[in-house]
Amino acid sequence: MEPADIVIIGGGWRAGFFLLAARELPRLFTIRGIHTRDTARRERLSATWGVPAFASVDELVSATKPLFAVVSLPPAVAIEVLEELTRRGVPALTETPPATDLESLARVNKLTARGGRIQVAEQFIFQPLHAARIAVGRSDLLGKLSQAQISFTHGYHGISLIRHYLGIGFESCKITAKRFESPVLKGPDRAGPPTEEKIVTANQTLAWFDFGDRLGVYDFADNQHRSYVRSDRILLRGERGEINQTRVRHVLDFRTPMEFDLTRLEAGQNTSLEGYYHKGIVGGGQWWYQNPFPNARLADDEIAVATALQKMSDYARGGPDFYPLAEASHDQYLSLMMEQAVTTGQPVDANAQTWGR
Repeated sequence: MEPADIVIIGGGWRAGFFLLAARELPRLFTIRGIHTRDTARRERLSATWGVPAFASVDELVSATKPLFAVVSLPPAVAIEVLEELTRRGVPALTETPPATDLESLARVNKLTARGGRIQVAEQFIFQPLHAARIAVGRSDLLGKLSQAQISFTHGYHGISLIRHYLGIGFESCKITAKRFESPVLKGPDRAGPPTEEKIVTANQTLAWFDFGDRLGVYDFADNQHRSYVRSDRILLRGERGEINQTRVRHVLDFRTPMEFDLTRLEAGQNTSLEGYYHKGIVGGGQWWYQNPFPNARLADDEIAVATALQKMSDYARGGPDFYPLAEASHDQYLSLMMEQAVTTGQPVDANAQTWGR
């Protein structure tokens, strides 16, 4: 199959992930053009990545006729671009969140009723270790999962992980949440490693999503990403076993307990001459995840972004949904309701919205 012709609309930090994935995987993707409103940034991106730049979305789409467009813009601006792409019949892969409030979520979801072909680049479930855990959870090893405790990423991203680990769609739930402040050493940020020792205040949010027969526990501090002194935690519990970080406990029968670790396999270490790349994750005598891009030097999040691009290529060619707009909207809706529970100090009932009915 020929590489997918893609255009990028937006020039921020996240847009670089899509450009990198395409550059590392030229047999799968070709970036035909980019557009951002800022002229200087547009010219800089064009020179850095070696792709044509266009002054408007109209010029970009007319000149390139892409298989799909990646929309990597702030939500308020992204909605306008998604409306234009829908009018033109161009499939779109848009960044998260798809909108910032209930009114704009309803507005953007109307596009699917008008024929808009929109998927969302919610990539965390495609990161290798999360994908491996999800595969274990969907096997018969643990039985039905009843609890997911997630301390990994913020807001709608963390809620996406809770939903996918527990197999939750648009079910109603009761949300209880609190926020705490605590001092912590500042770690790296998007600009790079810290340049000085500095103690900052971290806002930690704890939330409980009670789905009746399943419970999601959200725990995240806003200085946790990339921190040198704060770690991520994942605990999944089912009736016949659990996953605690990378340790899987289950039973063969009620007399026979079993345990194994989810182990990363990397090419290029020691005497390996296979190249330097992530191979996959094994445990208990089988593969739970295999990297779909062998030989590409991609970090875990870059693998996840490339996976979203590959699934979008399949979708634009007539394949199935992989992260529909309605799902991403529900992630954001539950995140907004969590904030309401924090602000009011009262439990909040969250129900299926129009896009999930």
